[in-house]
Amino acid sequence: MAALFEGVVGQPTAVAQLRASARRPVHAYLLHGPPGSGKRAAARGFAAALLCPQGGCGTCSTCRRALAGTHPDLVVVERSGASISIEDARTIGTRAQRRPMEASRQVLVVTDIHLASQSAPALLKTVEEPPASTVFVLVGDELPLSLVTIASRCVKVAFDPVPVDAVTTWLVSHGVSDEVAHSVAVVSGGRLDRAKLLATDPGFAERIERWRSVPTRLDGTGAAAAMVAAELLNSADELLGPLREQHAAELASLSERAEAVGAKGTPGRKEVEDQHKREERRWRTDELRTGLATLAGVYRDRLVTAADAPTGTSSPGAEADSRQLVGDVEAIERAAGVLGRNPNEALLMEALMTRLSGLAN
Repeated sequence: MAALFEGVVGQPTAVAQLRASARRPVHAYLLHGPPGSGKRAAARGFAAALLCPQGGCGTCSTCRRALAGTHPDLVVVERSGASISIEDARTIGTRAQRRPMEASRQVLVVTDIHLASQSAPALLKTVEEPPASTVFVLVGDELPLSLVTIASRCVKVAFDPVPVDAVTTWLVSHGVSDEVAHSVAVVSGGRLDRAKLLATDPGFAERIERWRSVPTRLDGTGAAAAMVAAELLNSADELLGPLREQHAAELASLSERAEAVGAKGTPGRKEVEDQHKREERRWRTDELRTGLATLAGVYRDRLVTAADAPTGTSSPGAEADSRQLVGDVEAIERAAGVLGRNPNEALLMEALMTRLSGLAN
């Protein structure tokens, strides 16, 4: 069964729980944790184990097709819009009633379940009372209170951010140099997907340096604060270049498959394009969070340097500077927290740079 979870890195506890659960499955599981922690890969491996007539051999046709997402009894449901709508919930309910085509059961994987707040009542009955031949595998980030009842009907499998050492080792095993692998792992936020993209991004080091140099470019004027804010926002867009190339390749592959089977047009293209737009938004937000974390580290280093000054050399001015640095770090961390609420990024960054310039306290 180990072969089924080769794509899951740095999650030994979660994998052990899934392997044990595959032997005597119940009706619903909830795989939850931060983005990029391997939940989707784990869901595919778990589904393969549930469908395999040998309990997850990893080599048979059933396992191979499940891992590839082509087994008829593995149904993956993606949201159709910004959240899982009531209509999506009805679709899930309908598919849950479907009989298995080949295996003794079907596995229904529902992604982004944390975005089902509005449709939670419609989903609840389906999840808590599915047909005996249906196993739900719900996949999501940390869940809001509105989904506590659904979560209580599932066996919960927790995923943590992938440790830096595990990300580093994984990157090195894919041909990345030790130095680059470690640098990328530190700023990846425990996300393998982000680490993989950053490791092949030639502009990564330059963007990090832009954030590190922010204190030296803020000269106490509003003009400089606005210019630095705009430059940092523009640099976040640079990451989207490699990501868009990856998306273009995925669309081309989708078109080729449709052509090979003689399909009219490209079935599923709109859904994939919508998914790509959501992914671009997430990646841009993560890029800004990475930059803010880097910037906070610069100010913490300055604070440590100030605290390590020889005894007797402190002055009222030095103490004021230390208080200013503490406030700067807190302001950076607040800005990073606000990013998840879809703010006006230009106003947010300009306000932060103004604060760091000492123009607003």
